[in-house]
Amino acid sequence: MSKFNILIAGNNDPISSKGIDLLKAEPSFSVEVNMNLKAEDAMIDASRNAHAIIVRSGAKVSAKVLEAAPNLKVVGRAGVGVDNIDVAVASKRGVVVMNTPGGNTISTAEQAFTLMMALSRKTPQAHATIVSGKWDRAKFKGTEVFEKTLVVLGMGRIGAEFAKRAKAFGMNIIAYDPYLSKNRAESLGVTLCEDLDAAIVQADYITMHMPLTPETKHMINAKRLLTLKKTCRIINCARGGLIDDAALAQALTDGTIAGAALDVFEVEPPPADYPLLSAPNTVFTPHLGASTEEAQENVGIEIAEVIKAHLLQGTVVNAVNMPNVDPKVLAEIGPFLKFGELLGRLVSQFAPARSNVVRINYSGKVGSGDTTLISRAVLKGFLERAVGAEQVNYINANGVAENLGLRFTESRLPEASEFTDLIEVIAKNDTESASISGTFFGNEPRIVKINSHRIEARPEGTLLFIENIDRPGMIAAYSTILGKNQVNIADMSLSRDKESGTALTLLTLDSTPCAEVLAELEKIQGISKLHCVAV
Repeated sequence: MSKFNILIAGNNDPISSKGIDLLKAEPSFSVEVNMNLKAEDAMIDASRNAHAIIVRSGAKVSAKVLEAAPNLKVVGRAGVGVDNIDVAVASKRGVVVMNTPGGNTISTAEQAFTLMMALSRKTPQAHATIVSGKWDRAKFKGTEVFEKTLVVLGMGRIGAEFAKRAKAFGMNIIAYDPYLSKNRAESLGVTLCEDLDAAIVQADYITMHMPLTPETKHMINAKRLLTLKKTCRIINCARGGLIDDAALAQALTDGTIAGAALDVFEVEPPPADYPLLSAPNTVFTPHLGASTEEAQENVGIEIAEVIKAHLLQGTVVNAVNMPNVDPKVLAEIGPFLKFGELLGRLVSQFAPARSNVVRINYSGKVGSGDTTLISRAVLKGFLERAVGAEQVNYINANGVAENLGLRFTESRLPEASEFTDLIEVIAKNDTESASISGTFFGNEPRIVKINSHRIEARPEGTLLFIENIDRPGMIAAYSTILGKNQVNIADMSLSRDKESGTALTLLTLDSTPCAEVLAELEKIQGISKLHCVAV
């Protein structure tokens, strides 16, 4: 019987003892627990003979750790975020990375709800006066949440659980989530608002449950804070960076809004001179969203079970970097998995708002076999912008889509194609659609069609999609701006539907333009759509 060495590593952030006991009970496992591995050198030494490493957020599995562990098969994260694991290097070395995306749902929802109530009733401040010997009831007059308007930003698992609790308290709930379908909103008993600005101006309370992406960073900023009711209170137990903390501090100081309760910050831990710490009408906790006995026990047991199953049976569950497939099949479809994920990610950039259907059409040889994993790769890529890359993988992609009310279908086109293999990904809502198609020229992937436009482009570097009126001078206009800002064009593909109609340009760039450059491009008269994607 093979013997597997399992390292449970941490930095004063222990794994549930029940999860550890589950692993120790397996005769073929040798389990070492070390909760004092802050330094990288210490982590390297402890990992040298490991077949599996389990961590929480405190211990880092860096590239050097991975390279120093030749026997390593799997890294497990007891929690959601895998930013303390070098997933790219793990993938190159054939190491599976797993997480536990559902283990802290209830814990985080309850923490956010607790903060809302504590903020409403000024509970921490009242407690502080009592223990200091004071009794000042008039100073701590609170406000009820009953019949108040709650805006939930992000209706994934945690947002939905928060909404259930708010509904029980008699709150009127508005949901903003670009990826939530109308049917799913109705089933949750919430009012769907398609515009962020239109949603938040109605809010007495805002609770945030979005992933942190380039699109969501500082979604609550100085400009939007000025549009809120003066009675509005904001709760964030999701990710630091969703709110501009400096702008929030100023809004609280100026009385622009009534209060804020945060479990997460842009800088963690926040330094002593952090502006928010001296702002009035606040409640803070040190990133405790997942810190309950039940949540820690759940993720500890869950990660132990999936690590055990992988080492003993070879199964892969909740992998963030690998599908559950045997090596022979993986060798055959591997290129299509990576390309399919990219196609899904690209089409999500220009899909119509509130898309409720994703369809994949296969033609040629690729459609003659089992396409389940390729389809899951496409869906994973598409959903990353909706829920965050760390929240969706090959295993849970279908479930995540179902939770968002997104219908997913695939078909095989019977008619012959001019390409040996072709994958077409279509995203649509009730009135609009967007599509992208790709194939392989030999071993090289190519994008060959976007919507109705025939193009040819390698999916590499940074891709800039520009849709504009077909007229002289357009190419010169955006090329001048890119050149002026030292952004080099490596390749260009042009297409138009008809003369003087709509033209599409796909540029491959050597570097990613900053937000200011993209804003300047969008101001060019005649450009209707512009999307920039780093492949």
